[in-house]
Amino acid sequence: MKLGWDLNAGFERYITSWKSADDPSVGDGTYSGMKAPFLKVYKILYVFNENEEYIMFENTDPYSAISFIKLSPSGFGEHLVLQNSSTDWAIMYTLPLDPLCESYSYCAANAICTITGNPICECLRGFTPRSQEEWRVLTWSKGCMRKTPLACAKGEGFVKVAAVKLPDMFEVSSDKSMSLKECQEACLKSCSCKAYANSDVTKGGSGCLMWSGDLIDIRDMPVKGSVQDLYIRLSASEIKSISDANKRKQRNVVFSASLTSGACLFGVALWCIAWKLRNRGKAGKTKDEDLDLPTFDLATIFTATNKFSTTNMIGAGGFGLAYKGKLCTGQEIATKRLSNNSGQSLEEFKNEVEVIAKLQHRNLVALLGCCIQNEERILMYEYMPNKSLDCYIFDGKRCTTILWKTHIYIVKGIARGLLYLHQDSKLQIVHRDLKGSNILLDNNFSPKISDFGLARIFRDDEKESGTKRVVGT
Repeated sequence: MKLGWDLNAGFERYITSWKSADDPSVGDGTYSGMKAPFLKVYKILYVFNENEEYIMFENTDPYSAISFIKLSPSGFGEHLVLQNSSTDWAIMYTLPLDPLCESYSYCAANAICTITGNPICECLRGFTPRSQEEWRVLTWSKGCMRKTPLACAKGEGFVKVAAVKLPDMFEVSSDKSMSLKECQEACLKSCSCKAYANSDVTKGGSGCLMWSGDLIDIRDMPVKGSVQDLYIRLSASEIKSISDANKRKQRNVVFSASLTSGACLFGVALWCIAWKLRNRGKAGKTKDEDLDLPTFDLATIFTATNKFSTTNMIGAGGFGLAYKGKLCTGQEIATKRLSNNSGQSLEEFKNEVEVIAKLQHRNLVALLGCCIQNEERILMYEYMPNKSLDCYIFDGKRCTTILWKTHIYIVKGIARGLLYLHQDSKLQIVHRDLKGSNILLDNNFSPKISDFGLARIFRDDEKESGTKRVVGT
């Protein structure tokens, strides 16, 4: 397989997917020679001369007569081989290795995708989201735009983005004879140049690639040996802002260093005091303070709910929105994503997590985990397919579908749950917000009390409590 440029004929060889399963025209999924796990079975040859610039892969597997790479319209690919002793194609690798960042242009223009990032997509330095509203709800389709447009003026410069997969190469020019410094100078002289990088990263790097359009499909690259550094052109004002920030940082470092010697002895003394206090604190802890509750990163929940898709939405209220999702294990979940305007403070959120995590009863909803990242506060519950009780109470048609004995069964279940909260659990709890929308129904219409954000815990010797807030239903 041979990919690259024929300089005499003026054309480029690259792999592209079909536009769709029925349309063989050029699609969005491309592959231009970046190293990937399936290349372990290939011998790689780089060629740069006055006639051609290309990369070629030679199959080194002695047990395989034929192999090929299949690229789908969505950018997902498979590497298949035909064993000599078989007539069936065997899949060696399926790409991408992660379903988000490896999707073509997942973060759209002028953004970088980091699978472990929070959020997963971030604008490149010097850029800002085209739609702040969509960015806040984790929708990246419009990408990013420059904070300050380029003016092809004096003072413009470059910022380095290290260890990434280079952008899509549909709008790129190449010169194999240039050094990286010469490439930088050439890019500054060209008003259309938006970024540059080495074209050959072997033997310390050489050659020049210059991008003239939007920078699309950039991502961090965890695969060793497949990363390159990209240099992005910024306006004079952005370069000055970065330079001023670096100078302030250097001054802070010098100031901090001057205080270090005088603070060492004082720091050692404080450490000794803190060590003693910490040991005393550990001795006074009880087992009830340790919560065994899984925490999930935002990327996991983002994938499970199909990017918080509206088709996955199962409820909305003053707290925010609720979504149905499915974990990679196949388990169905319900996520409660709190709105910034929900009125529930971080203290109330942590209170709900603490209360539900300590309670175990068949008529209380089970909390599977939570997520607290940046401004995001999300609870993950077991999924209740029959929704909430109010959907039946206030719907004349649905109400008639429930038998009278089921009504009694639901009422008894709620009563058992309340009895457990008030009397039988190791914590005495008053829910303070019991209503139809907070009673969830499972497959068998077994009721589950939910939403403990306003719950109050009482000690054994407490009989009453006061509050300054009007809460509950």
